[in-house]
Amino acid sequence: MEESFSGFKRTKYCGEVSEEDLGSEVNLCGWVHRIRDHGGVIFIDLRDREGIVQVVVEEAKVPEVYEKAGDIRAEWVIGVTGEVRRRPPGTENPRLKTGDYEILAKEIKVFSKSEVPPFPIEEETQVSEELKLRYRYLDLRRSSMKENLLFRHKTCQIVRNFLVSEGFIEIETPFLTKSTPEGARDFIVPSRLHPGKFYALPQSPQLFKQILMVAGFDRYFQIVRCFRDEDLRADRQPEFTQIDFEMSFVEEDDVIDVSERLVAELFRELLGMEIPLPLERITYTEAMNRYGTDRPDRRFGLELIDLTEVFKESGFKVFRRAVDSGGCVKAIKLSGVDVSRKDIDDLTEYVKGLGAGGLAWIRVDRDGLTSPIVKFFSEEEKKGVLNRTKAVEGEVIFFSADSKENVHRILGNLRLHLGKRYSLIDEKKWDLFWVTDFPLMEWDEEEKRFVSLHHPFTSPKEEDTELLREALKTEDLNERKEIIKGVRARAYDLVINGEEIGGGSIRIHRSDVQEIVFSLLEISRKEAEEKFGFLLEALKYGAPPHGGLAFGLDRLVALMRGLDSIRDVIAFPKTQKGICPLTSAPAEVTGRQLRDVHIRITE
Repeated sequence: MEESFSGFKRTKYCGEVSEEDLGSEVNLCGWVHRIRDHGGVIFIDLRDREGIVQVVVEEAKVPEVYEKAGDIRAEWVIGVTGEVRRRPPGTENPRLKTGDYEILAKEIKVFSKSEVPPFPIEEETQVSEELKLRYRYLDLRRSSMKENLLFRHKTCQIVRNFLVSEGFIEIETPFLTKSTPEGARDFIVPSRLHPGKFYALPQSPQLFKQILMVAGFDRYFQIVRCFRDEDLRADRQPEFTQIDFEMSFVEEDDVIDVSERLVAELFRELLGMEIPLPLERITYTEAMNRYGTDRPDRRFGLELIDLTEVFKESGFKVFRRAVDSGGCVKAIKLSGVDVSRKDIDDLTEYVKGLGAGGLAWIRVDRDGLTSPIVKFFSEEEKKGVLNRTKAVEGEVIFFSADSKENVHRILGNLRLHLGKRYSLIDEKKWDLFWVTDFPLMEWDEEEKRFVSLHHPFTSPKEEDTELLREALKTEDLNERKEIIKGVRARAYDLVINGEEIGGGSIRIHRSDVQEIVFSLLEISRKEAEEKFGFLLEALKYGAPPHGGLAFGLDRLVALMRGLDSIRDVIAFPKTQKGICPLTSAPAEVTGRQLRDVHIRITE
C-alpha cells in the first residue's frame, strides 16, 4: 500500500553517505535499483540522483519492516530510515562511491509503486533507441545518462562563471522573430493576430547580438536554443544549444583568446586536463590541401599527396582530363595494413557513394607496382608517384582525379573512413586547433551565384576589400570567380578531434562594405531591406567594430564525454526523422487551432 510522504524529511542523498555518517540515523529517498532476498536478510540497492547505497533489512531486528520489504519491487519509490554502519569486511563494493557503507533499516515507507519497466534500468542492457526515447524518463534513470546531463550542467555553470568574470553580460534574445536566410530552412510559426504572417524560430541570434553591440553592451553572451529545419544525423537536432557571445572593439586575436581560454577552463575543470595555449592555427587552404576538409581529424596520418605535376602530360586519359580541365590528381598512401582485393572493392563502392566514378589504386609489391591502371603510366610517372608518396613494399596508394573540390571531398571522406576502418585514430589523443582565413564566398553551381561561406555579415580581410570592389566592376563571370577566390574572410573555426566545435568571425560594421558584399551575393537593396532592414538601419547609427563566436554546446559535451551522438547529452531529443517518441510530436492539432491562425490544410 502506498503511503503519504507528509512528515518524512530526507536528510541525505543516497550517493552522499560517507564516513562522517557512521553511527548516525538518516532518512533516504529514492528508487529501488535492485532487491535481493537472502532468507532472513533482504538487501535493497537504493538509488537517487547522487548514486546508490545498500540498505539492509534484517528479519530478526525488524520483522514487520522485513515483511514489507519482501513485497517491494524494482523501481518502486521508497523512503528508508536507518543507521549508517560499515559493511562487513570482504563485502565492500569498490564500484560504488558508498561501497564501504550500508543502511540498517528501521523503517520503510512506500511512496509509489512501479509497473514492470519495458527494459531493465541497467547500463549493459541493449535497448533500441526508439524504445529508450519512448520511455526517456526511464532511460534517464541510467547512471550514464544521468552523468551526461550532470556533466552538461557543470559545463554551463563553468561557461557562465568564466564569461561573467571576463566582463560579459547575459542577455536573452527572442525566439519569435523574422525569417532571415541563414543557410537552412526556418521553422515558421503562424500569427493569430496578423493573418497570413509568420514568425520564425531563430537559427541563431546572429542579428540580435550584432544589434546589442550597436546598442553599446560591449560584451554579450547567452546559452541559447537555436532551431533549424534540416535533415538530421548523429550530430544534428532540429533544436540545439549554442554558447553564443559577441564583443565590441576587437579583432580576431581577441575573440580567439577568450574562446580558447574558455575551452581550456572546461577541460581543466571537467576532465582534469591542461590544454597548452595558444592553440595552433592553420589556414583553410592548408587544411583542404592536406586533409580534404576544413575540419580535419589530425590524430592520424594519411595526408593527401598532390600528384598533379606528375600526371600533367599523362597518357592515362582519366588523370590527364582532370589536369587539363583545371582540376588535380591527389592520392592517399595506406601503410601498415593488409588490404585485400575485396577490401579495395568495398572501398570503391564507398567512394562511388560519394559521387566518384571509381577508385584508382596501386599496390607496391616486391616485383614492382600492381594495379589495373599501372599499364597506362610511363616509367617517369611511376617514378614520380613513388618519389612523391615515398611508398614502399606493402603499401597501397589510392588516387582521385577531378575538380579540386571533388577530389578534396572524396579523399577527405575516404581518409576518415580508412582511419576508422583500420583503427588508425589515436582515440586517447586530444587535438585542438583553429582553422582561419576561410574564403568569404564560393560559387554555387546549382543556384548559379555566389553564396557566403559563413553568413553575409562576415567581414572580409581588410587587405582583400579592394578585391571585392574589383570583382564588382568586372563583367566577365569567370574573371569575377577568379578574383573572389582570393578574398578571405575574417572567420575562424575551432576544431577538436575532427569536429567543428565553434565558429565565428569579425562582422561587417561599415555600410559601404556591406553593400558590396550584398551586390556580389545578388541580394538586392529591396531584398536586403526586407530581410535584414532592422540590422542595416542599426548599422547606420554608429556601429562599433565587433565580432564573436558560437560553440555547439551539445557537440562539445558529447565530444568531452566520448559519445558518438549528441542525443545522449540532450534530455529529450528527437529521432533522425525529427520525431519525439515520448510526446509523439509533431502531431495534428484541432480544426479550431488551425482556424485561429488562419490556416487550412489541403489534401
